[in-house]
This record gives sequence, structure tokens and C-alpha cells, in this order.
Amino acid sequence: MTDAQETAADSSLRTTGGAPPEDGGTSVTGAPNAEPSPEPTPLLEPREGIPPVIADADALAEVVAAFAAGSGPVAVDAERASGYRYGQRAYLVQLRREGAGTALIDPVACPDLSGLGEALSGVEWVLHAATQDLPCLREIGMVPTRLFDTELAGRLAGFPRVGLGAMVENVLGFVLEKGHSAVDWSTRPLPEPWLRYAALDVELLVDLRDALEKELDRQGKLEWARQEFDAIASAPPPEPRKDPWRRTSGMHKVRRRRQLAVVRELWQTRDRIAQRRDVSPGKVLGDAAIVEAALSLPSNVHALAALNGFGNRMGRRQLEQWQAAVDRAKALTEAQLPAPGQPVTGPPPPRAWADKDPAAAARLSAARAAVSALAEQLNMPQENLITPDTVRRVCWEPPKVVDADSVGAALAGLGARTWQVEQVTPVLVAALSA
Repeated sequence: MTDAQETAADSSLRTTGGAPPEDGGTSVTGAPNAEPSPEPTPLLEPREGIPPVIADADALAEVVAAFAAGSGPVAVDAERASGYRYGQRAYLVQLRREGAGTALIDPVACPDLSGLGEALSGVEWVLHAATQDLPCLREIGMVPTRLFDTELAGRLAGFPRVGLGAMVENVLGFVLEKGHSAVDWSTRPLPEPWLRYAALDVELLVDLRDALEKELDRQGKLEWARQEFDAIASAPPPEPRKDPWRRTSGMHKVRRRRQLAVVRELWQTRDRIAQRRDVSPGKVLGDAAIVEAALSLPSNVHALAALNGFGNRMGRRQLEQWQAAVDRAKALTEAQLPAPGQPVTGPPPPRAWADKDPAAAARLSAARAAVSALAEQLNMPQENLITPDTVRRVCWEPPKVVDADSVGAALAGLGARTWQVEQVTPVLVAALSA
């Protein structure tokens, strides 16, 4: 049984009934006659019921005051309308804190939540998969100075399933209803079942945080987790992606530069339309249709309409705007065509190493095996122990003198946290010296 499985089986971390007991339970792990964990309990209603949605300045001011006066960590979640609306803005923000209860805030009606963010400055925010929600929270003025990520904590602790529902069930013994996770949260008014779901998402988040902190401490990984959480909280906003059109699904089929230009023109046209209409780009034109047009290079609207994704219900005016994009790409000079691939800033793809540098390929093979073995020993995913890109870069250009100091410095220079440097350096030194 792994450490994480022992946690899931620990009755001191499992509760029954409508809410966790105040003391978190008193059962002793591993008692000789310990009863098996009870069946998970469906969590059907928030403890204080479904709170009203905050949608005006006066109600928001009351929430800010209540949460500022609360105690302990604050559970935070956000719902987006991915697949329905353009961008990744928040359409509902959920919070829960001891002494303040649960709040559901409409960031469309209350687009500036910086006052709430300031009231919670210095307070630990508990999020699940924090990097997914932080960008949309930042847009409305909510930026944590301290956080605890329950998904990342689960990964470091070795849980095989780290979705919120799986973690709440395995650790706390409750079943969360997840049927509304992919709905259109831009809908107004939000239906009551959706609001219930949203409130329940933060109902047990602090309880889960407390249980995971105990487990990480038991495994000797709590300081590692704190370093990871600090890195997330202090990370600057990501730079805009260069040439985002290159991420169009099916791009591997597009080889010629003229075809790449068609993808670019269609993608950019679609993006402008989607942004103007505030809808998901995929609802304007599918990636498959973009790639189909790039491969076919249609000469006119009739040829375009015959392609998959352009016929049927698409009107003449729409077809003309897509054909115009194709024509713009076809009219470009050779110098204006996009390059076949993005500039490579790091090592070449590993599949090319054997030909380009057999010694580097051997180093990478040894390093990957060593990191994999260490990750298994520490009971965590390899990518959380150290990023694959970091391993590749060190193996492609190792220090001139391979020792603990030089390899540790190389890892730190590539952004590895202190705990990662301490754990990974010895196995990489051995791999690079082999």
C-alpha cells in the first residue's frame, strides 16, 4: 500500500454525515481492529444552503468585510465558459472562509474584485489546480500572496487520481456531484443546480487542504509543497504565446509554407470574429476545416463550399470571408510566407539526438531512467519531481565539470526549486558521469 493509499484508508481523515467533525476525527491509523472506511457520502447541500449571488456594490462590500473578518485559509474557485465564450474570463467566483461562510460572486456584474483581493492579502488561498484559475482571477483584481494547491499537493503525495472529486472522495469520504463542470457559466440567471454545484466546490476545500498537509508532513514532503506553492504565487503572468495559430489541431498534416499561410490567415480571421462576437473560436470555424482548406487551397467559393466544415448551413457571405482569407494567403510573396517551424530555443527534439550527438543521447537515456526510478521511489509523477525540459537541457549541454555543485547550479538556473535540486542532483551527476 502506498503512502497515499494509506491516507485514503486512514479513518481519521474520513468522515461520515453531512459535514466534517470539528476536530477532524479521532480514529487511530493502523489500529489492529480498525473498521474499513465507510462508503463515500454524497454531499448534496452546502452547510448553510445556497448563498445569493453577489451582483451589486453594496452586497460586495458586505462580503469583503465578512471575509476580511474571517479566520484561517480561504477556499477560492472560479467558473469559466470554456468552449462557449471567447477567452478564459471568470463568470462566477466562489469563496469560503471560517467565520464568513460561502460567497458566490458574479464578476460580470462586479468586474473589479481588487478590494476583495486586498482584504485577503496575506491570507492563504486554497485552490484546486491553481494555475487554471489564477489568470482569470488576476483579470478581476484577485491575486494571492500565499496559496495551497490541493491538486498539486495530491500529486506530490502520490495520489493516482487528483481531480477535486476524486480527492474529496478518497481523502474525506464525500462524493461531489460533477455534472455541471462543463456548462456555459456565462448563462444568466444561473440555474439553482449550477449554483449548488459551485458552492459545493469550495465546501470542503479547506478540509481537504488540512488533510493533505498532514499527509505531506507524514511523508516528509511538506516543505517541498510549500516551495512549489510559493513558486506558483510569485510567478509573473505568462508571456503571450508566439504564433498561437501553429497550435491548430491537425497542423502535422500541413507541410508547405503556402499552406501554413492559409492556416494563419484563416486562424486570425476566425479569432477576430470570435472576439467580436464573444464566442469560442471553435464555434466560428473548426480546426479541421482550417486544415482542410490549407491542404486544398480552394480557388473559389464553390470549391471551398465543397470542403468539410464549410458547406451545409454556411451562408454565401461567410464563405466569401473565408475564401478572402485563403486568397490573401495565396497572394503573399515567398518572403512573406511563414517559416516551416518555430525557432527552436532549446535542444533539438530527442528523437534527433542519436544522429546529432550520440553522447548526449546516451546521457539523456541514463538521466531519464534515473529520474524515473527516483520519482517512483518518492511516489510522485516524474514531471513534478523535475520537468522533462530541464533534464533535456542539462543533458544536451552539461557543465564542463560534472559535480554536485555544477549540476545543482545548472538545475537552479533553469528554475528548479531547492528541494528538486537536492533530490535530483545526485542521480543526474551519476547519469552524466556514466
